[in-house]
Amino acid sequence: MTRLLHECIAHQRAVDVELDELLSQRTDLDRHLLQLQRSSDVLDIVNSDSDYMLSNVASTSDLADQVSRKVRELDLAQSRVRNTLLRIDAIVDRANSLEGVHRALDAEDYESAAHYVQTFLQIDAQYKDSGSDQLQRDRLLAAKKQLEGIVRKKLSTAVDQRDHPAILRFIRLFTPLGVEEEGLQVYVGYLKKVVAMRSRMEFEQLVEMMDQRNVNFVGCLTNLFKDIVLAIEENSEILSGLCGEDGIVYAICELQEECDSRGSAILNKYMEYRKLAKLSSEINAHNTNLLAVGGGPEGPDPREVELYLEEILSLMQLGEDYTEFMISKIKGLTSVDPELLPRATKAFRSGSFSKVAQDLTGFYVILEGFFMVENVRKAIRIDEHVPDSLTTSMVDDVFYVLQSCLRRAMSTSNISSVVAVLSGASSLLGNEYHEALQHKIREQNLGAKLFFGGVGVQKTGTEIATALNNMDVSGEYVLKLKHEIEEQCAEVFPAPADREKVKSCLTELADSSNAFKQALNAGIEQLVATITPRIRPILDSVGTISYELSEAEYADNEVNDPWVQRLLHAVETNVAWLQPLMTANNYDTFVHLVIDFIVKRLEVIMMQKRFSQLGGLQLDRDARALVSHFSVMTQRTVRDKFARLTQMATILNLEKVSEILDFWGENSGPMTWRLTPAEVRRVLGLRVDFKPEAIAALKL
Repeated sequence: MTRLLHECIAHQRAVDVELDELLSQRTDLDRHLLQLQRSSDVLDIVNSDSDYMLSNVASTSDLADQVSRKVRELDLAQSRVRNTLLRIDAIVDRANSLEGVHRALDAEDYESAAHYVQTFLQIDAQYKDSGSDQLQRDRLLAAKKQLEGIVRKKLSTAVDQRDHPAILRFIRLFTPLGVEEEGLQVYVGYLKKVVAMRSRMEFEQLVEMMDQRNVNFVGCLTNLFKDIVLAIEENSEILSGLCGEDGIVYAICELQEECDSRGSAILNKYMEYRKLAKLSSEINAHNTNLLAVGGGPEGPDPREVELYLEEILSLMQLGEDYTEFMISKIKGLTSVDPELLPRATKAFRSGSFSKVAQDLTGFYVILEGFFMVENVRKAIRIDEHVPDSLTTSMVDDVFYVLQSCLRRAMSTSNISSVVAVLSGASSLLGNEYHEALQHKIREQNLGAKLFFGGVGVQKTGTEIATALNNMDVSGEYVLKLKHEIEEQCAEVFPAPADREKVKSCLTELADSSNAFKQALNAGIEQLVATITPRIRPILDSVGTISYELSEAEYADNEVNDPWVQRLLHAVETNVAWLQPLMTANNYDTFVHLVIDFIVKRLEVIMMQKRFSQLGGLQLDRDARALVSHFSVMTQRTVRDKFARLTQMATILNLEKVSEILDFWGENSGPMTWRLTPAEVRRVLGLRVDFKPEAIAALKL
């Protein structure tokens, strides 16, 4: 009972606290209630004001709708009045135009008459449903027909008289008369006649001069292209005024027909004048295979052929430049009927002029191939030594011919010509020229001819060095030629397919360079083989020299070198005299091959000797002397050649066997060991004072 009493007392106290809190809020609640009462009074006022405003807005809206309806009615009425006034003006203008046409015709003021006709037709087209006077229309159409007849007659007379200002005057009347297409056809026909007349006159003059030695076909074709281009450029405004840019394209296509006719005649006459068909037959008879040696009747004079090639190139370049200009002109027009573009492009690429130009290209390839082969053969045939030059005349002459022919082929912008000439050049380099380069090196008893009485023969040395130089320089020239063609190809042939064709031919050209390098290496090795027998006896004598040296012997060797100086003297005597005769690249290769022979022989000899520590020091001194001397003889580094020998000397210099671990493996530092672990053990075994057990215990 006591517990329940305490719980009731506690609950009562909590209720008292809560009541006290609620009673403490009474003042705030009274204040808020008073504010709400005041707000309700304001809301009543707002409500009454809103109702008043709503009634005002509604009445204003009704008034606005009424005003808007009245405005629309007034606007419609005004629009009808305006249309009526315009129709009245049109009726007046029609009547004035009709009267003006007749007055202008009587006064022969054809421009005004055409303007009146155009005005009448525009008004008539605008108010077809106006029920206008059919009599007026018939009278106007009759006057229009009369004016058209007068304009056609006057224009025809002006064309016959070549009265260009009169032609321009009357051709401009076709547009207001609404017969633009007829005007375009007439005017383009006039332009064709002008071009044809000028071209025919020049062609007739050219034919009359056929008996002379040099006839200017290039000038004749140039003038034809110039006339056509000027006809388009100077009359673009007239043509576009008649039928827009479609009129320009139409004129280009029509004038191209004149180009096909006149241009083809010029090219055919040129081929007839130069007798290119007969010349090609003679070339084929001279040698069906242009790369074969000998046989066949004597061919044409290459100097005349070169003249023809330059003429053909000029004609081909003219045609290509003209075609590219015209096609770019068409593509530069922005508002042309899409159906006209393929037709226009086809007119240039498949016309008769293009076909005759292809025939001319075929003759060009035959003549260029003949010129290239004959001049390369001539360069090989008259090959001679050039004073103050490391090569013979053949090298520069041959590559000058090839460069000239390939540049000329690239100038044609014809992929077939370039591929044909490039293939011919690669074949020439890989066969006849390659054979000519190797001819001197293949001579028998080269060593006996190179040295006579123990002394180098200057004449023979010069011949051999020059032959090797020819190969070296030829390889460089091939790569330069390849690089030049690649650059020109990137500019001349944007199409990937064309570039791939040229790239395939350039691969053959690069193969020629590789073949020259292989032949060069074989030739230098052959030359080295004639030198090494003169050095070998001195190397063999090294085998008799002891490296188990005492201090006295080591000191004596420092004063009286046992073999190094004799070897270097032999090298100088048999090798160095060829340096002024050889290219830097050839001489360096030559010296390095001699070094290879010396080093390999010395390694074999040293592996058969026994060494004291001083003997190891002597070997190190000998190796340093060789490196120092040969470094002066060649521009390339030679230290790598003597690396094994130098490392052998390092090993033989050690105080004890275990010291090798200070230089081996992780402790090697920047040095790369050329000796294998087995070879290191073998070299350590050459020391007389190193025990085999200690060497065998090494962990390498």
